[in-house]
Amino acid sequence: MEKFWDNSPGLCGAGALAREAAPLLPVPAGLSIGTVTISPATVLAPMAGVTDTVFRRFIRNLGGCGLIMTEFTSADGVLRKKDQKAKRYLHFYEDEHPISAQLFGSDPKVLSDASRLVEDLGFDLIDLNLGCPAKKVVKCNGGSGLLRDLPLIRRIFESVRAAVKIPFTVKFRAGWNDDEIVCVDLAHLAEDCGLCAVALHARTREQGYSGNARWEWIASVKQAIKIPVIGNGDIRSPEDACAMVAQTGCDAVMIGRMAPANPWIFRQIEQYVESGVYTQPTEADRYQMIRTYFQMLLEEEMPGSEGKMKQFASWFTHGVPGGAALRKAIYEAKSGAEILESVEIFFETKLAPVPASQ
Repeated sequence: MEKFWDNSPGLCGAGALAREAAPLLPVPAGLSIGTVTISPATVLAPMAGVTDTVFRRFIRNLGGCGLIMTEFTSADGVLRKKDQKAKRYLHFYEDEHPISAQLFGSDPKVLSDASRLVEDLGFDLIDLNLGCPAKKVVKCNGGSGLLRDLPLIRRIFESVRAAVKIPFTVKFRAGWNDDEIVCVDLAHLAEDCGLCAVALHARTREQGYSGNARWEWIASVKQAIKIPVIGNGDIRSPEDACAMVAQTGCDAVMIGRMAPANPWIFRQIEQYVESGVYTQPTEADRYQMIRTYFQMLLEEEMPGSEGKMKQFASWFTHGVPGGAALRKAIYEAKSGAEILESVEIFFETKLAPVPASQ
């Protein structure tokens, strides 16, 4: 299926981009997942170490994202009184609605009990992770490890569905490997058990994040069930988002790794759907973006904020001329305030007006 990566522009530079006619359909203006309306039909994928409350609000403030999701969170951890990390994952603010909490685990009772807690916290939706390929998660029969046990998945679906009233969804991979593709069977199972939507990352567990996402699997799932289908995998531009909708018929698109690399992508999709063009961030835009995110991290006083600032620096400075010098300064900084100062010095020097020649 055709994607547009090779023709997509870089992430830096000003101006607008228009694409020639191609087999595209606009990303839908919205969709209903149970009783919750998502508008526009774009979803920030749950990502470990990325989609904390600061990043979620940051994306929400940039515009264009219809639904945000927490980092994937251990159901066992949620129920353990001393697991502060899991509880921190489930911290959110009122301006994050609509928001979905994603849980992982393999025990139906533990997952249903954790789901009740999530509902009581005020989340709009709850999502089950059947996609994480990490060995430590799979080893505990969580994430994509469950893809080899559909009977257990059924028991989990039924237990969680009976435990909560809010919409219940699932994010899963196509299967364990190319010889064990279960996405259509799993989608049927979700629909039969009363789930409100499914999201398919169109890779296998064996692939991890390598190779190409197989959008035809998303199309097969869409043709097989009546509940909404959210497509995920290899959306790197607004053109890709519209191509996925055209080629699979999916009801919404979910964006993961591209979001920290290009936080404007949701807004760009919205612009592209409305007008056929979208703006690229200027260096001033990028400066404002980095400074805003880093300031939010410092204000939140979250554990590990300095490490997160250094982690995001490589994404946020991608394509910035001279960005290597800024990344070096950030990595060598000893505090969050020093990191922010490095950003301000770098960009204020770059953006300073050039004196007129005498």
